[in-house]
Amino acid sequence: MLGGPRPRLEEFFRIVRIAWEFLNGFRKLHFAGPCVTVFGSARFQEDNKWYSLARQVGAELGRRGFTVMTGGGPGIMEAANRGAREVNAPTIGCNIVLPHEQIENPYCDTTVWFRYFFIRKVMLVKYSYGFVVMPGGFGTLDELFEALTLVQTKKIDNFPIVLMGCEYWDELFDFIDQRLVRDETISPHDRSLYRITDNPVEAADYISETARRRFGLKYGEKVPRRWWLFE
Repeated sequence: MLGGPRPRLEEFFRIVRIAWEFLNGFRKLHFAGPCVTVFGSARFQEDNKWYSLARQVGAELGRRGFTVMTGGGPGIMEAANRGAREVNAPTIGCNIVLPHEQIENPYCDTTVWFRYFFIRKVMLVKYSYGFVVMPGGFGTLDELFEALTLVQTKKIDNFPIVLMGCEYWDELFDFIDQRLVRDETISPHDRSLYRITDNPVEAADYISETARRRFGLKYGEKVPRRWWLFE
């Protein structure tokens, strides 16, 4: 927990913990292959329509040769990992230590635990060639807008970002169109940074085709690393 300036020795050990988490994440995920990260709420149960949709998304991404990465918890994260597992695609969970909600789902081939949210988010972005955003709460919104900001500011490449569930996202993106674009806090071009759909096949095809065209991904071949600074 961050709580303002602390004694220097305490701050030193905090830096050591942060560095260890980065190194542990890099070590465990270095050979993950081309991933797509699926974001979404931990609170949806198996009988929820968004859980079912996320499961389909995970399966479609897996069929196209991607490793499906999530936050490793229940709900949408479980559903996406589960869908990928059902088509024999690799699955990864980048889990976070929280006082409630965040338990490990049983569909992750590899799980990495993190204490710090910002390190976890680096890992979810670093190894991904696309992002799928399912319905969710504050955490999902944070991950969505961080991904959009990183692409917008060219801190990461122009990776495809797909939002699943038109009815869930319509009001939010009406606000973006009617307020942010109108007031010029974003440019009209920024609306092209994302796509909204209800169709998991369309979403997976868009990510797969975009990743092949922009980044030269080919099935069965070693994928070149993108963030040379971290290698």
